[in-house]
Amino acid sequence: MATRKKSSPIPTHAKTALVLQGGGALGAYQAGVYEELFSTPYQPNWVAGVSIGAINSAIIVGNPPERRIERLRDFWHLVSSGVSYPAPTGEETRAAFNRGSAMYAATVGVPGFYKPRTPPAFMDLSGGSAALSVYDTTPLRETLLRLVDFDLINSKRVRLSVGAVNVTTGNSIYFDNFEREIGPEHVMASGALPPAFAPVMIDGQAYWDGGIVSNTPLQYVLDNRDGEGLLVLQVDLFSARGGMPTDLGTVLSRQKDIQYSSRTRYNTDMAAKVQNTRQAARDLLLALPERIQKESGIQELQKLLNTSPVDIVHLIFRQKPYEHESRDYEFSRASVLEHWQAGMRDMADTIKHPDWLRRAGLDDGVATYDLTRPHS
Repeated sequence: MATRKKSSPIPTHAKTALVLQGGGALGAYQAGVYEELFSTPYQPNWVAGVSIGAINSAIIVGNPPERRIERLRDFWHLVSSGVSYPAPTGEETRAAFNRGSAMYAATVGVPGFYKPRTPPAFMDLSGGSAALSVYDTTPLRETLLRLVDFDLINSKRVRLSVGAVNVTTGNSIYFDNFEREIGPEHVMASGALPPAFAPVMIDGQAYWDGGIVSNTPLQYVLDNRDGEGLLVLQVDLFSARGGMPTDLGTVLSRQKDIQYSSRTRYNTDMAAKVQNTRQAARDLLLALPERIQKESGIQELQKLLNTSPVDIVHLIFRQKPYEHESRDYEFSRASVLEHWQAGMRDMADTIKHPDWLRRAGLDDGVATYDLTRPHS
């Protein structure tokens, strides 16, 4: 059983939200972040995820604290059991190993997650869900029912939000246990990335992976925090920064990074800009003469401008040189363990950093942090 460390400062935020991005096999990094986070006072009372982030989120919220890490390990051990032998050393041979592992997952599927459709979708003329995807995710449903207590999720002890997109309207939606009962279908909808996976039907509507619209639930969390002070631990699986591509493989890899990380940075930057502008406007109103401040219009405006502190901490997975465009569907045991350890290390480094939650003079605005080691 994991134990919590007592050396970290006591949190002062009203809420702590763990926000998990989509990214397939890279989600093991998020599990590592959570294992290290569990040993600190910063326990999330809100977990929000998209795609693989939704699966990790459901496992965390759908288990009592003392079983969460065990259940995360069960899931990641299961999905990495297809290629479980040790990886070779050396950058070139490891790159070849990873590509072979990804090819294996694409060809035969991932245990406990998905399997190829038989017959293939292009041979199915029924027009049903079997004709709309390459893989069948029935194994994922069985895995979720085994590893997740949905009654516990629906008891609302911890808030859970998972993002999806309506196939016919194109609108983003969040399935939130504070607003409705959550079942395995809501988690599966959040991870139904086409054309690999078929849309999931919920209440007569079809839903795909929420990452099609935005690969992070950050904006949803910021919009629905009810004005309370908030610590956000934003775990990103794609880095906005990277080197110049050198071949078609690195072009595809870099394109994927930019595509899936851009919304995260945009949402963070816009949240900081809006909130800090509101704080500046509020401070300006407070500098007005007292007789003007008592006017009803000014008082109403002050209420609208009331803010509370938001700290957004980024934890960003940085790929190794031998990891290329297939890294998000490369489920080898070796890579899963590497990613898990990287998440633990980055979370530990972040909390130990001297700038951890140092707001640099900000009062009630948004402060952002990216404190992991550049070489990690």
